[in-house]
Amino acid sequence: MKTTIRNTLGTLLFLAPSAFAAGTTGGGEAGFAVSLLLAIFAVMIAFQLVPATMMMIGIVRGFVGRVVDLPR
Repeated sequence: MKTTIRNTLGTLLFLAPSAFAAGTTGGGEAGFAVSLLLAIFAVMIAFQLVPATMMMIGIVRGFVGRVVDLPR
């Protein structure tokens, strides 16, 4: 077990400086498809907020509203 830990730490310490030496990570610019996908998700969430808000208003009205006696 000690040998495995020592080998793992040695490998990590040996390879870590080359990872830090890289100037950029290669990312940073998302393409048009990613922007379109995020926009679609935003529209889906916005359209779900409208019925959820209406339902919450109905629930609050149900709790706060006055009680009406129905004829039997």
